[in-house]
Amino acid sequence: MQYQVSTPSELELSGLKPASGFESSADPELPSPDPDNPPWGLLAAFLTWIGSIFLLVLPVLFAVPYLVQHYRGSRPTAELLYADKTYIIIVMAGILPAHLITLFLAWAVATRRGKYPARKVLGWSWKPSFGLWQSVSLAILLFLAAWIITLTLGGQETELERIILSSRAAALIIAFVAVATAPLVEEVIYRGILFPALQRRVGAAAAVSIVTLLFAAPHVQQYWPNFAAILSIALLSAVLTIVRARTGRLLPCFVIHLVFNGIQSLLIVFEPYLRAVLERSQPPAPAGALIQIIRFLV
Repeated sequence: MQYQVSTPSELELSGLKPASGFESSADPELPSPDPDNPPWGLLAAFLTWIGSIFLLVLPVLFAVPYLVQHYRGSRPTAELLYADKTYIIIVMAGILPAHLITLFLAWAVATRRGKYPARKVLGWSWKPSFGLWQSVSLAILLFLAAWIITLTLGGQETELERIILSSRAAALIIAFVAVATAPLVEEVIYRGILFPALQRRVGAAAAVSIVTLLFAAPHVQQYWPNFAAILSIALLSAVLTIVRARTGRLLPCFVIHLVFNGIQSLLIVFEPYLRAVLERSQPPAPAGALIQIIRFLV
């Protein structure tokens, strides 16, 4: 479907074309928005993705007043900051407003500031052949695959692991954000906005590859130099994007991501109790292996 316009506009320059085919989804005479042929272009999709990346800096900015007051002009080292529990908690708490701003940005692009229903334009529905139970089952299989990769390859301590270990409060905040906002934000940005714009321009196969890499790239710093964690992230991204390509729906991707993160968040919440039980068990080796996967969080 091509969106026809008579004159250039600012929306065209930004990659957002006027959707003359469906001005109002409430009008029964107009077709519903198509998630695979969205009313935004590739430029708008990439600008939205770039905006979401820049917003990752926002939590650090929230900690600037604390750094200025606490360190009084001196430049703390990375090791010192990782040991500063207050700084870590402020940064982790700042993820939530950053995610909310990102969601608002994505909503504005996807719905053209409310002109289209978000559920329809993003594909927030089930496909009869791939529903809730298929999504939950696939999420569990992905978690088991990530566990096996981690046990097989091992890996060094990651930045995220150090944050989780910094304090119980930081670990609980990460567990909360990983379920409350992260799956929704990441799926809307990568599989909801970026993928369909790429698919329309370069085809499904190339779009799956590009989105998989773009999703994994921001996580590399978190998990470097743990190649097992990076490989697991890439696997998760590839499977989620393939599901989006095959179903034409975003809701299954969200549920898969939610369940995957949810399992790990539960393990983080109950880690102290699991550690106590496993460290008393014989042989002791499985305890260390479980703790390693507990701290692997997407």
